[in-house]
Amino acid sequence: MLKTRVITALLILVVVLDALFLFPDWAWAVFTFVIAAVACWEWGRFCQLSKALTGIYWVVSLALAAVVFFGYQNGSVFGLGFKSLVLGGFLLSAVFWLVAVPIWLLTLWRPRAYWAIAVAGWVVVFPTWMALLYLREVSPWLLLSFAAIVWVADIAAYFCGKRFGKNKLAPAVSPGKTIEGAVGGVLGVVAYFFIWQSLLANTYVGQQAWAQNISENLLALFAFFLVLAVLSIVGDLFESWMKRGAGLKDSSNLLPGHGGILDRIDALTSTLPLVGLYVMLQAKV
Repeated sequence: MLKTRVITALLILVVVLDALFLFPDWAWAVFTFVIAAVACWEWGRFCQLSKALTGIYWVVSLALAAVVFFGYQNGSVFGLGFKSLVLGGFLLSAVFWLVAVPIWLLTLWRPRAYWAIAVAGWVVVFPTWMALLYLREVSPWLLLSFAAIVWVADIAAYFCGKRFGKNKLAPAVSPGKTIEGAVGGVLGVVAYFFIWQSLLANTYVGQQAWAQNISENLLALFAFFLVLAVLSIVGDLFESWMKRGAGLKDSSNLLPGHGGILDRIDALTSTLPLVGLYVMLQAKV
C-alpha cells in the first residue's frame, strides 16, 4: 500500500510540475478544467442524490465550469471581466472558509437539504480552480510556493502525529488527527517560511514583481503563512466530515493509494483562494 501510494504521488508530482511550467495557458486551463470537473463529480457523491439529481448536478457543474473556462480564455464573460469574477470567487471563498466552515465543523452540522451540500461543493471547487488559473498566470513559481505550504504542513503533521500524537484533534470529524500532529504541521510551515525567504533572496525568482510585492511586509506575510497552515487543516477536516456524512472512506478510487482528486486537493481548496485574494490585494487588484 505504501509503495503504491509513493509511486502514485511521484507520478502526480511529475505530471503537475510539467503542466505547471511547460503547458501553454490554454493547455493549463484544460488540465485544471478536468481537475475541477472530476472534483465536482466526486462532491456529487457526498450529496447522496438520486441518479437523476446527480446527473443534473453534474450538468450544472459542467455549465459553471464552462463559464469559468471561457471567461479565462476571453478575458470576460457575460460582460464581466475575468479578474472581477475571480475576485468575487475569492471573497466568497474567504467568507466560507473563515466563517462558515469553522461554525459547520464546531456544531457538527449535517444539512438536511442536500442542495446545501451541493452548493457548498461549488464554493469549494470553483474558487480553487480560479486560483489555479490566476496564480499561475501571475507566476508558476508563485503558485508552487504557496501550494508547497499545504504539502509541508501535511507531511510535518503526518510524521509528528505518528511520533508524538496522543490527543485527538477532532475525533468526531477525523479520528486519526491529533493536536500534536496539527502543531507539527504549523511548525513545519514556520520552518518553510524562513527557508522560502532565504531561497527568494538568493535566486532570480525573488526579483519578480509578485515576490517583491508580497515581501514588502514580512510580518504580515509570516502571519498569513500561519493562517494558511491552520486553514490547510480546516480544509482537510471539512472534506473528512463530508465523507463521513456520506459514509465514504475516499472521495473516489481514481488515484491508487490516494483515493480521489478531492482527497489530494482538500487542503488546497481552503488555502489557494485566500492566496489569490492576498496577492490581488498586494497588487492593489
